[in-house]
Amino acid sequence: MVVESDMSNRSVGLGGLPDRDGHVTLDACIQDHDCRAGSVAFLEHFEHPVSIARAVMERTPHVMLVGEGAAQWALANGFSERTVRIPEVTERWKEWLRTSEYRPGVNNENAPAGKGDATDHDTIGMLAMDAQGRMAGSCTTSGLAFKIHGRVGDSPIIGAGLFVDGDVGAACATGTGELVMRTAGSHSVVELMRQGMEPLEACREAVDRVLRKHPGLTGQQVGFLALRRDGAFGAHSIYNGFNYAITTADRHELQDAAFVRTWQ
Repeated sequence: MVVESDMSNRSVGLGGLPDRDGHVTLDACIQDHDCRAGSVAFLEHFEHPVSIARAVMERTPHVMLVGEGAAQWALANGFSERTVRIPEVTERWKEWLRTSEYRPGVNNENAPAGKGDATDHDTIGMLAMDAQGRMAGSCTTSGLAFKIHGRVGDSPIIGAGLFVDGDVGAACATGTGELVMRTAGSHSVVELMRQGMEPLEACREAVDRVLRKHPGLTGQQVGFLALRRDGAFGAHSIYNGFNYAITTADRHELQDAAFVRTWQ
């Protein structure tokens, strides 16, 4: 929710870059230890889509609500709309319209201001474990910048952008969502841990699977983060530059994920 409220972030929340028609559309999901899940997609004008996803999980028999229906349900359940106008975002959209070129980039979230690729994208994925060993996870994003209106990425898809099974562990993904969806990436990581792989190994195999299924793939990032039920964790990505935060009772730091290729 902190990142969703950060209007300087161009890949998460209402401060994100719009689709090709000028709409900022948001995707989010959440899942708990017992595989209960909630999700929203193609949602506009709400500051905290991840909170609406949680409400879907807790208050309905469904997993996913989308678009206008999700907005109507959110309003009926106590969530308020918010309209945000950010001149920088408007100018970047107008600049993009001159060429209308899609160029998914690598690690744009780490680029200096104004130096990101034309189609910045990233995800805030979180995996957590409480003192009793119960797990949960979430994802939230504004998706691929300048996407086709109506496009939904991996972030709200249970099994793609996020998967939690308290018997085994949890995983989340970032990068080009289409690559993650085609391989059910986060579900694959958890199932590989179920088979006995270490979290780092499971993330590496999921990355390798993306590469095997997309021969010749270049210039697109995918990264996976995994947390096993015993507290072990690991992360792996296609390219360098994917880092993640670790927070425990006595530790708070950033770590760089292992990677397959170096991005110049």
